[in-house]
Amino acid sequence: MKKLENKVAIVTGGAMGNGLGIVKVFLKYGAKIAILDYADTLNETVSTLKEEYMGSEIIGYNVDIRDKVRVNACVDAVVKEYGRIDILVNNAGVAKLEPFETMSDETRDFHFDINIKGTWNVTQAVIPYMKRNTESSIVNLSSVTGPMVADSGEVAYATTKAALMGFSKALAVELVKEHIRSNAILPGYILTPMVEGIGRDTNPENPNEVIEGIAAGIPMGRLGTIEELGELAAFLASHESSYITGHEFVIDGGSTLPETMSVGV
Repeated sequence: MKKLENKVAIVTGGAMGNGLGIVKVFLKYGAKIAILDYADTLNETVSTLKEEYMGSEIIGYNVDIRDKVRVNACVDAVVKEYGRIDILVNNAGVAKLEPFETMSDETRDFHFDINIKGTWNVTQAVIPYMKRNTESSIVNLSSVTGPMVADSGEVAYATTKAALMGFSKALAVELVKEHIRSNAILPGYILTPMVEGIGRDTNPENPNEVIEGIAAGIPMGRLGTIEELGELAAFLASHESSYITGHEFVIDGGSTLPETMSVGV
């Protein structure tokens, strides 16, 4: 029996990037999936996944997780379709780099409203259904950025990702008697459209040079894949991690280990 067989999982932001990697791995392990995303590619992604994972059950809902009414309606629809919710992966998030001193309130709130409030909305909508189960799991996508490291221009993003650490731990304490676990994943550099966008914005003529520069600062010498992150999420979502709650798991190829990027032996 596959470790997520017959489990129902909601993955926010699952149409691309890290979320897509998580969805693919969950499908491999037998989960039924509901993607909550407002990306234009959602329907195309769902169709492609249905072809790639023949016989799997996957549905998509176009939703802006800032819209609490719409979020509640989509969560109710998932339960109507699948009968239950066992797993929630709070993956949806945004990052826009700007200097703190000149950052507008709109840019600040863009991060806060999606990365924090949106995650709050979906989690609050899902918990009443999770309480019906004997075992459920919430996996929150934080980042090494904020809790562990930061670069210039990342104040809004880093603040929200650090906040998700407190959110995840407090949830774990509050929900443990309901047999609901809450853990956080802290990715380093994973090769996603967001990272590729950084490459294009930094060096439009040769974005690969930026990616190669990032990889050079990682002890493993490369960026992670979305499927590698998905495997960690699947572990935390499954019974394999049944005695783990309130903790954070770094997946960064060792990028946060060196004191500097230039010291060699």
